[in-house]
Amino acid sequence: MELEEKKTYLIEMSKGFAQFNELPVFFEGAVLRKTPKAYYLYGTGTLRTKAMGICMKCGRELTHPVSIALGIGPVCGEHYHDWNTVGGYTEENIARLTELVENTVMVDQWLPKSICISAEEIDRQIAIPADHKMLTNNKSVDAPRKGVLKGKTIVITFPFNNVDLGNVKTLTGRRFSKDGGPHWTAPFAKETVEKLIEWKFEISKELETEYQLRFAATVETTDEIEIPGLIGPGMFPFQKQGVAFVERRNGNAIIGDSMGLGKTVQALAYLQLHPEKRPAVIVVPASLKLNWQKECRMWLPNPDIGLISGKKINKDLLNHEILIINYDILNSWVASLKEINPQVLITDECHYYKSTTALRTKAVKKLAKVCPHVIALSGTPIVNRPVEFFNAINLVEPGLFPSFWKYAHTYCGAKHNHFGWDFSGATNTKELYEQLQSIMIRRKKEDVLKDLPAKIRSVVPLELTATAKAEYQKAASNIIQWIKENEGAEKAEKASQAKVLTEINKLKQLSTKGKLDSCIDWIRNFLDVDGKLVVFAENHWVIDTIMSAFPDISVKLDGRDSQPNRNHAVEQFQNDESIRLFVGNFQAAGVGITLTAAANTCFVQLPWSPGVAVQAEDRVHRIGQEADSVNAYYLIADGTIENSIAGLLDRKTEVLTAILDGKVPDQMSLLTELLNELRK
Repeated sequence: MELEEKKTYLIEMSKGFAQFNELPVFFEGAVLRKTPKAYYLYGTGTLRTKAMGICMKCGRELTHPVSIALGIGPVCGEHYHDWNTVGGYTEENIARLTELVENTVMVDQWLPKSICISAEEIDRQIAIPADHKMLTNNKSVDAPRKGVLKGKTIVITFPFNNVDLGNVKTLTGRRFSKDGGPHWTAPFAKETVEKLIEWKFEISKELETEYQLRFAATVETTDEIEIPGLIGPGMFPFQKQGVAFVERRNGNAIIGDSMGLGKTVQALAYLQLHPEKRPAVIVVPASLKLNWQKECRMWLPNPDIGLISGKKINKDLLNHEILIINYDILNSWVASLKEINPQVLITDECHYYKSTTALRTKAVKKLAKVCPHVIALSGTPIVNRPVEFFNAINLVEPGLFPSFWKYAHTYCGAKHNHFGWDFSGATNTKELYEQLQSIMIRRKKEDVLKDLPAKIRSVVPLELTATAKAEYQKAASNIIQWIKENEGAEKAEKASQAKVLTEINKLKQLSTKGKLDSCIDWIRNFLDVDGKLVVFAENHWVIDTIMSAFPDISVKLDGRDSQPNRNHAVEQFQNDESIRLFVGNFQAAGVGITLTAAANTCFVQLPWSPGVAVQAEDRVHRIGQEADSVNAYYLIADGTIENSIAGLLDRKTEVLTAILDGKVPDQMSLLTELLNELRK
């Protein structure tokens, strides 16, 4: 139906349009003006919806007693009020809440005719301000209009005119104020600045500079950077470029490189570049804490590291320049961490705080508020799962997407089902990728392959559980006592080599048992961010435990499998995209098969021979292969015999150079050297 000027209607608006523009679905509005395609409507949300049992803001059924009385739900009402500041969302406070809702759920703008689903003329006089712009003949004024940056806010001023007023009211988070003279404000945001420029507002120099600093940096405009004092094996050119990008972003950026390309070293290099920015807090999954500690010691000269464990607060642990803490316990520590005034926050695997309601997310947000510099790391392509990364994006650069609602509807394939909104999809991914270029640097392996060696070997230290550590130490003490009783390592070896091997294998088994849960966590983290993975182990019970953790996406190959089953497992892994994990032992899967659907392998247990490890690595890498670089990860139980075995393998062959630092090799047997290690 066609609405008439100077009449009042109960109007139902398109839900999608209303929610996108933060307007009520149902409202009572007077038509002040109209054009062939639009109405200018002035009015408020309607309490008539309470009789209908639906929310005026979103149109959904109401269930809360206060909601039914008001005609608006508590969450929708929070768009307009902080209930705690107006007496609480209670039945005793309904009279006050009713007054507030009637007077503040406002509609005062042009709206397309096409979004009016239904309209019923009603007998109600709406009080319209006598000086309302639509009741006068104001026309656009050709005069200076300005946008000025003050703190984190853009102050917008212009001579009153309908065109500018209509434009400014479309800005996210805009507010009108009369303090110091009438003006509008809006949070600093990329879209706001670009809209003001489009509308030919005069932009202050400070606002232009801040815009350029925060939104103009891209990888194409970033050169490499040298980091004085950085130690370690040396950075690749693309890693130096990543550090330069973070530096240009003033330490607020997302490093989104694919797994294995050194996101950790790029973040640590920024810390080395700015030794004055301390303390720094690094938040990581529990299975990666020791690895970050190792990387700090590898790259930073004499780092002062504090490793935080457990939920019980011990402020002595905070007296370090670099603090490493896992997500699981961050909520217990966040208040104490805020007290030390951290300057840099690094969050590894930033999809860990994807859920807005999770305690870990709330803790990360609280900590980020007091940190001038936030660096988020993730190997997962953000455009594949946009909703999971809104929190990380917003922490790094709040001005890029200030409204989750708008972000979710634009990029997350928003769908409304019977239970609510589903934001698990991905839409407008090209646009999202382009928007992210100003805050994120991401390189895939194929982009930097020329810089990479054929193989990259990395040790990942894992912590034993407390129970496993005690059990291991007891067993280690027993074998050390046995060595002493047999008067030295060489005599012990001659006396009973079989006995020594039995005892050492016990230690290996206990090491594996104590770290296995952490190994599974590491594998799960890997599969969350990357493609396929080949896992090698030695014992059947280890293989079975890993398989049971990933039953729907894995295949195995060990000595228990027939030849047809072996061939089928390899074929599935190579050709079925849903099969992402291959688990095998060294004897059956370490030679003679091709697993090049993966470019990554990890070792949950170590073989006795370095040649066996090299052959296993080669299942995912063939000589002459130039399309990829292989990453081999060695998951080592820290503080156990596995450290010694890995180091000895390194020294014996000089091929496992990234596992542990080796000493000058000598001619002693592996067994004798292990005995000497234990004796020490």
